This record gives sequence, structure tokens and C-alpha cells, in this order.
Amino acid sequence: MRKLLLIILLLPYWAFCQQSNTTTNGNSTYPDSVWQFTHDASKEGWNKDYLNNLKRFIIDSTNATGMMVIQSGKILFDYGDIKETSYLASCRKSLLSMLYGPFVANKKIDLSATMEQLHVDDVGGLLPIEKKATVKDLLTARSGVYHPASNEGDASAMAPKRGSIQPGSFWLYNNWDFNVAGYILEQQTGRTIYQLIDSILARPLQMQDWNMNEQRKTGDTTRSKYLAYHMWFSTRDMARIGYLMLRNGKWKDQQIIPADWVKLTTSVVTPYQKAVEEKTAYFHFGYGYLWWIWDTPYNKDFYEGAYSATGAYGQFITVLPKLDMVVAFKTKYEYGRQTPTDLYLKLLDKLIAAKK
Repeated sequence: MRKLLLIILLLPYWAFCQQSNTTTNGNSTYPDSVWQFTHDASKEGWNKDYLNNLKRFIIDSTNATGMMVIQSGKILFDYGDIKETSYLASCRKSLLSMLYGPFVANKKIDLSATMEQLHVDDVGGLLPIEKKATVKDLLTARSGVYHPASNEGDASAMAPKRGSIQPGSFWLYNNWDFNVAGYILEQQTGRTIYQLIDSILARPLQMQDWNMNEQRKTGDTTRSKYLAYHMWFSTRDMARIGYLMLRNGKWKDQQIIPADWVKLTTSVVTPYQKAVEEKTAYFHFGYGYLWWIWDTPYNKDFYEGAYSATGAYGQFITVLPKLDMVVAFKTKYEYGRQTPTDLYLKLLDKLIAAKK
């Protein structure tokens, strides 16, 4: 009888523990091992009919394979298979930017160090002027080094003549910069990018689907010896990356990425209009440190302060501070599908239109 009474008394506590998969730290809510849903979207100021219409738009007009909308630490909306891992494409570069943060803060990496000082060279040799490019120039895509990259998928077709640009003076979306930035991180820390993701991001954030065995580098080493560090993530783990950024690098009670690094890297270095003037504009955004920044004329209303990681074929992580929101969007490349950026932006407009 006494045992039965104890069970009855403990049942409410047990039920609470089973249902609670969030942690509150200050005014912020964080997921534990599993994301939780918003209980009632309408009470949070969202039109349910609009959200239902959004799902229909995704089905009819995009090739999305997964999408999650996180508001204030909980799932407001999801679509597709959010646990399936697939190719992240150039979203990898924004993750690299995050990984730099702790090592810039502890001075293990010096952003002013040049390629010459770091003994960076490449197939056929770098030009003397190219060796003056700094780590900061790489992270902001302003190196002026137009040596071929080991992989395609950048704006190198727009590149000026090699040796004609002073490092730091001209922006070009350039995979050579990004691949060498990955190499330098590994050289300066003594660890691979994937090991750093595992220890700095995946474990503290309690990622559900991260698998180091899926990750691999590729590239044509006859063009450049610096390989591209490709990544495979699930939609729900992408959402954790975005939510860490939304919370200024803090996860629960741990400052994982320095807050000042988050602010610096998501601030405009190259304004969108400047890229237009120089005929190197690649998307509708400005550029920071490996993050695309929602710059004039797109940084209005709910898009104020917004920034995105973007990848080929339709991979996006968008942080919308004005709405306390993160959007993670996947189009699985392995299915031979893609979702253009313009269509994704239209989808975001429809999402925001659901806000009452």
C-alpha cells in the first residue's frame, strides 16, 4: 500500500520529466536532446491558416526536403524529414566562421597574419602580392588571391586578373579563400574541422544526427592543394546552429562562441550595393565573415538584423532576431533537386505574413 501511494505521488513528477525537453536560462528557452513544439501558435501571434497555406506552398512550389521554424526556442513549424542528413553545400563556410571564434578570442589565431607568415602557398606558387593577404581577408572574401580553387561553385569567373588587386580592397566570393581558411584553422589548432565541430558544436548543442563518419573533404589537387571541407547535417541540427547564433553564441549556461565574435561576423563588411557596383554581387545580400547579411534594401521590418548561411541547391540557415526566430531549410542534393534562392526568399515572406 505504501509503495502504491508513493507511485501515485510521483506520477505527476514523472510525467513532467517525460514531457520537459527544454531548459530555461534567463529569459531564453533551449532544447535538450529533443526539440519541443510551440503549444498553440495562435496564442504566440501566428495565423494557423497562413501556416497551413505555407505548407501547401512548400509542397506545390519548392523542392524542399526539410524545414524547421524555431521561435523562442520551440518549433513553430516543420516540414519533411527533419532528421535526414544531407549535403550542406556552402553553409559549411558559416560554420567555419563560428569555429574560428574561440581561437581568435584566445589568440591562437591572429586575423592579421599573412599567407607568407603562415607559409601558405599553392600549385604553381602564389604571387608576392597574394602572399600579403591576411586571415581576415580570407574570412571576408577579400583576399585578392585568384588562384584556382580545388572545387567549383564560386564566382571565380568574375575574378580580376591575378596580381591586380591589393588584398583587402575588393570582394569576390572565392572558394580558394574559404578552403585555405579551413586549412589554417586546422593548422593553428592541430585538429580537423570535423573534430572541432564535434567538440565545440555537436556535443554541447546535443545534436541528434551529427555523424563524423559522413563528413569528408574533396577537391582536385592538381588545381589547388587545399580541399573543400564538405558537411552533412540534418535540418533539426541546422536549427541548433542557427539558434546558437540567435542567442549570441550562448547555449544554456555556456558561452560557446564569443558574443563579440558573433556580432562581428554577422555585421556587414561588404555592402550589397558595393558588390553591385563592382559587378561581383552573388546573392541579394551583403557579406560579413562567411555569413550573408540582409543589407539595404532588404533589411527592413522583420528582416532588420537578419543574416543567413546559404548553400547550393537550396540549403539555408536564416536568423531573424526581430522575430526571435531561426529558419532551417534543406533541399537534398542527392535527390537531384534544388530550390532557388529567390523562391526561398518568397517562402520567408509568406512565413512572415503569417505573423498577426
